[in-house]
Amino acid sequence: MSILILADHNGHSLKISTRQAVTAAKLLGDETHLLLVGANLDELIEEARQLSGVNKVLVADAPHLIHAVAEDIAPLITCIAASYRTIIGGHSSFTRDVLPRVAAMADVSMISDVIEILDYRTFKRPIYAGNLVATVQSDDPIQVLTIRGSRYKPSESNPANTADVERIEVPTQGLQLATWQSETKQSSDRPELGNARIVISGGRSLGSQEKFQATLGPLAEKLNAAIGASRAAVDAGYAPNDAQVGQTGTQVAPDLYIAFGISGSIQHTAGIKDSKVIVAVNLDPDAPIFQIADYGLVADLFDVIPQLTNAV
Repeated sequence: MSILILADHNGHSLKISTRQAVTAAKLLGDETHLLLVGANLDELIEEARQLSGVNKVLVADAPHLIHAVAEDIAPLITCIAASYRTIIGGHSSFTRDVLPRVAAMADVSMISDVIEILDYRTFKRPIYAGNLVATVQSDDPIQVLTIRGSRYKPSESNPANTADVERIEVPTQGLQLATWQSETKQSSDRPELGNARIVISGGRSLGSQEKFQATLGPLAEKLNAAIGASRAAVDAGYAPNDAQVGQTGTQVAPDLYIAFGISGSIQHTAGIKDSKVIVAVNLDPDAPIFQIADYGLVADLFDVIPQLTNAV
């Protein structure tokens, strides 16, 4: 039996979570197929064919799939699911939207946020906001899972690897269970939050949306860092939803993570535990984030950040 990986992409290139999922799939030793869903995918097909570890690229290319609506994608995957023993996706908002629907349609369990693959039906995943690790075993005929990519190195492109390409039949229009309305994008020269080598995050103590950007922005520019936020800061409207770092937001694993004014709730620390170095700046010496920080500074962030920005 083979493995099917649902590719996450931006229309032009594969996201790093997909490359990490390919690396994880290699541990199972089965033939690996990568599924591309979208419109005008020729550029992506060439990248996918050269991905080390991919044996075949499946392509679902149709105009109505350009916005990747989960209600249209899940039935496509379900139609071919019986040919696979394992269906994998990186742990992204896209795959978390699609794959649980696939699992429900196939009447199997959904196993999310896997951090280690022991064999084709046994996996490790964090529970209780990352405080415990559970070993789960499924007897379902198909395993559907998402992989926490920070545990695996991205699979590299290899020009010598030219996987076969197979186009799958796609309906001429979607099911119309959900329709695409609009999308708002913010352009930025900063790295993507989930892929950045350096991440600086701010909490609610920054005080306002204006202060959040004005305080963290100059430092992020100098460090070429992505800007994240605690859930409290997002709920207060200081930062957009896609900036939220934590178990219910983006899980990050940068070389350096700096938390300014973040107390360190369980759901936040669960999303940063894989960071190589964690630095915390907080006025409260008893803030929980100091328990996992490699370096901690009890100080006012409004004093520390300008000094750090000038020193870089």
